[in-house]
Amino acid sequence: MNEHSFIFAVPMRIRDENKERNIRDKALQMIVKEGLNGFSMHKLAKAAGVSPATIYIYFKDKEDLVLHLVREAGEKMVDITLKDFLPSMSFSEGLRVQWINRMKYCMKYPDQMHFLEQLRHSPYSETLMDMMGEKFKNTMGDFVSNAIKRNELIKVPLEVYWSIAFAPLYNLVKFHMTGKSLGNKKFVLTDKIINETFELVLKALKP
Repeated sequence: MNEHSFIFAVPMRIRDENKERNIRDKALQMIVKEGLNGFSMHKLAKAAGVSPATIYIYFKDKEDLVLHLVREAGEKMVDITLKDFLPSMSFSEGLRVQWINRMKYCMKYPDQMHFLEQLRHSPYSETLMDMMGEKFKNTMGDFVSNAIKRNELIKVPLEVYWSIAFAPLYNLVKFHMTGKSLGNKKFVLTDKIINETFELVLKALKP
């Protein structure tokens, strides 16, 4: 190479963890607020204060970004839900641990909670279940099966079981988050309300 030759160096785009975190957070908030149909990379770039090209440093396209969010939220939910929980626990003890863990998750990560709820009624519902993994599904399944074998739980369809076992909890958490219940009445979730509701759930599900 002689003295008149030139080397043209193409600057590398450096990944910035803080910038990527901001993009993920803004995307999650936007989907929760506007839904998957109202979400676009252009809107996201504006909300995150970056150019659309910057987003593509971290994610191939819109679907890739959504899948990253699904994986992150799903894994976090599973980790928190299964903390200190064993499928061999008695039904009342295990369900109480489930309530405590699920309530902690909802309170600490409200945007992720609403995000996952939206996905359950979207084309990503099967993807969400796949990403939650066999461990979660098997652990929950074994817990229910063990409780039925010990005659601690009545045998009902899965949809009925979930509606009785967990829907009351999630409804109370939502009331608490908005600070309002039915009829726009002020509402604060207390230990007394949780315990009363939990006992009613046990009464409904036990033989």
